[in-house]
Amino acid sequence: MTPPVSIVVGASSGIGESLARRLAAEGGKVALLARRGPEVERIAKEINQQCGATRALGVAHDVTDWSAVDGLWGRVESELGQVDALYYAAGILEPVEGDEFDTAKDKRHFDINTLGSVAWVNAAARRFGPRGAGTIVGISSVAQDRGRIGRPAYNASKAGMDTHLEAVRNRLWRKGVTVTTVRPGFVQTPMTEGVQGMFWVISADRAAELTIAAGRKRKAVTYIPWRWRPMMGVIRSIPSFVFRKLNF
Repeated sequence: MTPPVSIVVGASSGIGESLARRLAAEGGKVALLARRGPEVERIAKEINQQCGATRALGVAHDVTDWSAVDGLWGRVESELGQVDALYYAAGILEPVEGDEFDTAKDKRHFDINTLGSVAWVNAAARRFGPRGAGTIVGISSVAQDRGRIGRPAYNASKAGMDTHLEAVRNRLWRKGVTVTTVRPGFVQTPMTEGVQGMFWVISADRAAELTIAAGRKRKAVTYIPWRWRPMMGVIRSIPSFVFRKLNF
């Protein structure tokens, strides 16, 4: 049986790294893409040593270079075989001061969190749709559910990613392609270091385990851990005139 091939974008740390390690440990082949080329090359080397076979490929990639996506996809398939699944785990979360309105910083969030996802999801859709098979998984966030005062661009960029995934899911479900949106709460990753007031925190490895399971179960949207679903239902129900007075 041919081992499944996955692309993980944003695989140099956090959930993305854990996804790559788990997928390879299960017997699959995986391409790790991230801006920090030496990191993904190191992780890929570790995976191959642990597996005793060439299961991983590390490739440097800046997700804002959307023109490179098709070429990278071709490279992965030439070295590992036909791609069966895409996991988009790249993202940034930059601190924002209370009176800060920095367009350049906001643009970085949209370029990476939203448009990077759009570029890779579109590339997967162009290939999986005609084939009538394939899995696309995007790591969004519970932060996309409301516009909070603390990180407006992060909230909005994840909401944009989330909505695009829903639209692609609605276009591809008839063709047998799975598109899963994962909305994590607080996860222990380098991106969340220094974030105050975290609760219900889970490890990156646990988040990766739940993410892979959601895609395989062909879920449309999943909150991880599950308790975030009722929590966010309550938060979404708060009227705007009340929500704006809350300090989060």
